[in-house]
Amino acid sequence: MPCNADKARVFLALALLWLLGLYLRLPILVIPPLAPFINADLGLSQTLLGSLTTLPVLMLSLGALLGSLAILRLGARNSLALALTLVALTSAIRGLTDSLALLLILTSLMGLSIAIMQPSLPALLPRWLDDRKLALGTAVYMNGMLMGEFLGAGVTLPLLMPLMEGSWRATLMAWSLPALLIVLATFLPRQREDTSSHDTLEETGWIPDWKDPFLWRIGLLLASSASLFFGTNAYLGSLLEERAELNKLEAAFFWFNVAQVAASLLMLVMINHWVARRGPLVVSTGLSLVGMLGLLLTSGWLSIAFAFFLSFWAGVLLILLVALPPQLLSGKQAGRLAAGAFTLAYSLSFFVPLLGGSLADWTGQPSHALWLLFAVSCPALWLAWRFPLKH
Repeated sequence: MPCNADKARVFLALALLWLLGLYLRLPILVIPPLAPFINADLGLSQTLLGSLTTLPVLMLSLGALLGSLAILRLGARNSLALALTLVALTSAIRGLTDSLALLLILTSLMGLSIAIMQPSLPALLPRWLDDRKLALGTAVYMNGMLMGEFLGAGVTLPLLMPLMEGSWRATLMAWSLPALLIVLATFLPRQREDTSSHDTLEETGWIPDWKDPFLWRIGLLLASSASLFFGTNAYLGSLLEERAELNKLEAAFFWFNVAQVAASLLMLVMINHWVARRGPLVVSTGLSLVGMLGLLLTSGWLSIAFAFFLSFWAGVLLILLVALPPQLLSGKQAGRLAAGAFTLAYSLSFFVPLLGGSLADWTGQPSHALWLLFAVSCPALWLAWRFPLKH
């Protein structure tokens, strides 16, 4: 009987971790497929339209230390519950406003809340799971995160929006408000005793070492992967509209985002063979660039196939880079390296797509936003080739 009770506790914890991981990306990636409908209603420029996707990405970098402070003061579960409550409310209220200023403020607050969620999840793992299941817990919420990307961007148009009678506002609320039920459920699992040290922020070294060359190498490569993925999501609808291919909008978002799920499944098998090796970094970087080039130079279904290719290899690159800090350093040192790399990556993956949107507004060609992403990401191939790892 105790054994069955323990299994039920673990299952509940894993199920909640998956659902919590879902909301690390779903509220962000629901916007790109809705962008043409939001644009038709509010009449936004390409820059502002793209910022609805990229602004939360900027908040992911700005909110990293805020998340650490919240965990220190409130605890991991309370921080997570508060942050997810804010995600649900700010995301849902976006569908109720006609004010551009309020829409941008709500989007920023939502991104900041997701930034607090990100460090709260790994901090909560040891309280819900024993040491033998920590890696499984991490894999489960990462899978939930990638499924959130797929559901938000790939399922919204074909499945959810028709149920909401074609209303982008109702669709936003339908994706957002169920998170409040997950907030309540986070208080169900029994927490294990906290055996971690009670170090202060200064003692645990939360401030990244900006002189560390590995931080810049990993951060810039992550920025390339994130810019290609988030930027393409932001402007894919506009690209199809420019080509008079809006009839392929649903399929394009579906295949582009399901590719990341496919990448995560591949990496479950290959991660031990590919991690901390230069060759896979070079190959995944190069093939993601090939995918972007193919997306820009072709049209129709071939273009969508290249979009899938781009997203798949950008996903592989993301997982390889996230897994790298623990391979190079241990414990808190790896945490500092990862925190700095993500701060750098998310900052750049906000500004680069935004710059692309400005270029598209200036030239009147939405495809120019994606050409800029391609050009800025090309040096990443040299960076991967020069990465000081075994081949």
